[in-house]
Amino acid sequence: MIHATLHQLKVFEATARHGSFTRAAEELYLTQPTVSIQVKQLTKAVGLPLFEQIGKRLYLTQAGQKLLETCQEIFQGLEQFEMSIADLKGMKQGQLRLAVITTAKYFVPRLLGPFCQRYPGIDISLKVTNHQHIQERMADNKDDLYILSQPPSQIDLSVHPFLANPLVVLAPKDHPLAGEKNIPIQKLNDEAFIMREPGSGTREAVQKLFDEQDIQVRVRLELGSNEAIKQAIAGGLGISILSQHTIISEGTSGEFAVLDVEHFPIKRQWYVTHLSGKQPSVVAETFLNYLLEEGNQMAQKYSRMLGSASMAGATDAATWSSSRSTQSLGQS
Repeated sequence: MIHATLHQLKVFEATARHGSFTRAAEELYLTQPTVSIQVKQLTKAVGLPLFEQIGKRLYLTQAGQKLLETCQEIFQGLEQFEMSIADLKGMKQGQLRLAVITTAKYFVPRLLGPFCQRYPGIDISLKVTNHQHIQERMADNKDDLYILSQPPSQIDLSVHPFLANPLVVLAPKDHPLAGEKNIPIQKLNDEAFIMREPGSGTREAVQKLFDEQDIQVRVRLELGSNEAIKQAIAGGLGISILSQHTIISEGTSGEFAVLDVEHFPIKRQWYVTHLSGKQPSVVAETFLNYLLEEGNQMAQKYSRMLGSASMAGATDAATWSSSRSTQSLGQS
């Protein structure tokens, strides 16, 4: 059996993660010589080199990579144990690692606030990123839970729908079609469009509807940011289709009108997911249950905030969301 202390394993993990003795020392509030000595002692205990140095950068050897994976399992196990003990004591405490897709930043903080007030012992690590990076984080098992609108089919996930994510047609508030009812979708052909970049979940959902209805809009701009698209709409460059959540904070007093166009809103879902083979921690399970409880209430609250006729479809979508049970990825 390899004789190694928990302290040595923590020093090794930090060094492996940073690829640097200096940065590991800074993180752990140790001197660089102390970090080097701890790694040397651990290397001696293992009996094989753990790092190789090329220039100023440290790289893991095969033995080092195996040890890093073992360290991560040990630390996750200890963290889970601490959470379980806290739970047995009637407390909820620990860390929740949460990664969310960019558009989710419009509503996730509104959910985290009351959650943190209810469970002050829980610390949140929140990562906001795009679909591609979310998938990379999933592959590396970096987070407890993920919130996104389009779960990747190539990763085995446990998927839970919790909130409607309707896509609506946004235009400047003074647009000629603002206030009209039951606008034929064919009228979109006459409008200059601002689209999300190819590959985005929103773009794919919109394009699917347009193909079904034989709609070919004139795309004036392609932008990779919801905020950039909103600024372009406000600047009179065209109209767009975005998640309703991107304008929640503005309500009916903002710069935008939600056009009542035929076949809109497009019904989509927000999902909270985790890797299928991963048992959620006590804290992750607590937050998961919280999301499933609060999702429908949030959707109805947003419906009242916007007060738009177009929101009737979003409320229907919320009801549709809450009635669906937890589903596997193949059903999503």
